[in-house]
Amino acid sequence: MVKTAHKPITLEEFLELPETQPPSEYINGQIIQKPMPQGKHSRLQAKLVTAMNNIAESQKIAYAFPELGCTFGGRVIVPDIVVLRWEKIPLDENGDIANVIVTYPDWTIEILSPDQSVTKVTGNILHCLNQGTTLGWLIDPATRSILIFPANQQPQLLENPEDILLVPEFLENLTLTVEDVFNWLKL
Repeated sequence: MVKTAHKPITLEEFLELPETQPPSEYINGQIIQKPMPQGKHSRLQAKLVTAMNNIAESQKIAYAFPELGCTFGGRVIVPDIVVLRWEKIPLDENGDIANVIVTYPDWTIEILSPDQSVTKVTGNILHCLNQGTTLGWLIDPATRSILIFPANQQPQLLENPEDILLVPEFLENLTLTVEDVFNWLKL
């Protein structure tokens, strides 16, 4: 993570700034740019979003968004994957999906990049959980492990290939193991 501002700014000032690539987040008055996604990160993100949306979109249960900025609880964060229940997806006056998302994710997923701070990413997941998110995942491709953060419970470290991953109730038809997730890294 690279901090791009040293002097604290307000949330309103941050929201007026142009978008950056890779995206920037607003945390505690500071602008923090996310690292550029790399191969493993991009592959896992794409496969997870596809797997979730194949189950949830047609039934209008939920939708998984990659790199979607969410403004809530005094922060703007950009999780690697944001899952919103269908009824929470904000629409504009035309009935199209809104550009600005002013809510917490129902499920947040972060995929750790090699130079990314585990503490910072975990802090974002905990912020989401404190605001109402039901589940967080922290996927670490380097260790082939997934840290599961259920709301109001102890985190669970899953690293055995056969471990079944906890998913939110609204996506109970999605069944994945640790092995399923990391097998996506092979072409």
